[in-house]
Amino acid sequence: MIRILIVDDERPIATLIRMSLTKAGYTCVCAYDGLQAADILEKETFDLVLLDIMLPGATGFELMDYIRPLGVPVIFLTAKGAISDRVQGLRMGAEDYIVKPFEIVELLARVEVVLRRYNKLASVIEIGGLSIDTRSMRVTKDGEDIPLTNKEYNLLLLFARNPGAALYRETIYERVWGGDYNAGSRTVDLHIQRLRKKVGWETKLVSVHKVGYRLEADG
Repeated sequence: MIRILIVDDERPIATLIRMSLTKAGYTCVCAYDGLQAADILEKETFDLVLLDIMLPGATGFELMDYIRPLGVPVIFLTAKGAISDRVQGLRMGAEDYIVKPFEIVELLARVEVVLRRYNKLASVIEIGGLSIDTRSMRVTKDGEDIPLTNKEYNLLLLFARNPGAALYRETIYERVWGGDYNAGSRTVDLHIQRLRKKVGWETKLVSVHKVGYRLEADG
């Protein structure tokens, strides 16, 4: 199980991040100041740290000096958007630097990229009665292969990695097709209709009014 430490003194933000990452299958621990984070890191091991910069006790930059020898990847999550701050954070060894406010789906994607870079992601996802092997791009249900097109597979993977999250059509189109979404296009809807039938998610992949779609799957 992937363990992530969230260090942010804004508790509502930390709670939102924790809930979203937990739904995506990660185990999360929150710390609300730099010294508390250092104490937790001394006692527990993590696969990733999401780190604010402006923290009481010890700043995120100061905490980086403590984290670096541990070999744990860090993503900065901060309101400090100046180029000088970004450069400093990356030069200190952070894997990524995300400026607040940000979309949760973007955070999940960047977390996934960093974990994949460190070979920490499981290669098989079990969700909604399906088994998705991300290395072979093979999808099975009850041991039987489900043939999918590349777009259908990428669409399935997007929802499998964001369970419970309402995804906007614009976000879905950008992540799967690339480019800007045309508000009059039915591309996303038609592909989701076909995907539902192929994988048996007629009641799991639900429409969200004026938004897009959400995967309701317990595992």
